[in-house]
Amino acid sequence: MNAATIPDQKVIVIDFGAQYGQLIARRVRDLGVFSEIVPFDIDPADLKAKKPSAIILSGGPASVYADNAPKINPALFNTGVPVLGFCYGMQAMAVSLGGSVPQTDVGEYGPAKLTLNDAASSRLFDGTPAQQTVWMSHRDSVSFAPKGFTVTARTETCPIAAMEYPEKQFFATQFHPEVLHTEYGQRILKNFLFKVCHLSPTWTMESIIDEKVSAIRRKVGDGRVILALSGGVDSAVTAAIVHRAIGDQLTCVFVNHGMLRKGEPELVEEVFRRQFKMPFIHVHAEDRYAELLKGVSEPEEKRRIIGTQFWREFFAVAQKLDGVKYLAQGTIYPDRI
Repeated sequence: MNAATIPDQKVIVIDFGAQYGQLIARRVRDLGVFSEIVPFDIDPADLKAKKPSAIILSGGPASVYADNAPKINPALFNTGVPVLGFCYGMQAMAVSLGGSVPQTDVGEYGPAKLTLNDAASSRLFDGTPAQQTVWMSHRDSVSFAPKGFTVTARTETCPIAAMEYPEKQFFATQFHPEVLHTEYGQRILKNFLFKVCHLSPTWTMESIIDEKVSAIRRKVGDGRVILALSGGVDSAVTAAIVHRAIGDQLTCVFVNHGMLRKGEPELVEEVFRRQFKMPFIHVHAEDRYAELLKGVSEPEEKRRIIGTQFWREFFAVAQKLDGVKYLAQGTIYPDRI
């Protein structure tokens, strides 16, 4: 494995809800830097243990002054790494460091014209024009920047549209650089990652496969793994990566419930058993499912029956296999959330 396969540079995205965290993490990875999403209430010790190279605070749907609003632990700002906040992340940063975000009914939604206060002095906006289009989605905004911060940009309705404290390496924007509607959003992210944080674009999607294969080998050792294979993308990719790592120590279990497309069960078996040569168990449960679902029309009840019976079928096979220590599951990140 070469050095590029190990994510020794890591951007931690603090998630405050909605879809913003996922998109930010994707944009960072597109620029060649590994990113990981964590919840806003992560313990500071756990955050430090992740050894972040930088931290990005995502947007979110809440108001920072609400009683149940997500709060930042002030210890986050003592990690010694650069911090960049977007929208709610900017407001949370401001409140945590002594600024002010009052309740207001004046917001911005959609494209807005951003004006830089001093284009030459900000590393975050380096190489971008004095006026540019950004994407806003906020009702609240910072009315008073914390001590040490300089206001670097404004719009007609938002006098503090960006702020920074270069000595502390704290930066924030009220707009969303991660969305394509922000004209120079990727440039702003590049400036933060490469000019502020001095990271290198060494992470690739190819490298993560090598990394995961090595991690699986270390974890599993000489143990056996069982995987519920549906034939869909998630479980199929998981099967391919795990099989590359440990070969025939993996057993794929395909539960045929009789509700697949015509020819699909045969295709799944052909691909995984004969082409990929994986240990493959085809569970023919069509008749059992047909009996359980007879006369059931309510969708939620159908889903409950299908899910419950699936695990009965799967565990019945698992109990017959000797030496199985691990379960592999292919589930995409948004489904976990």
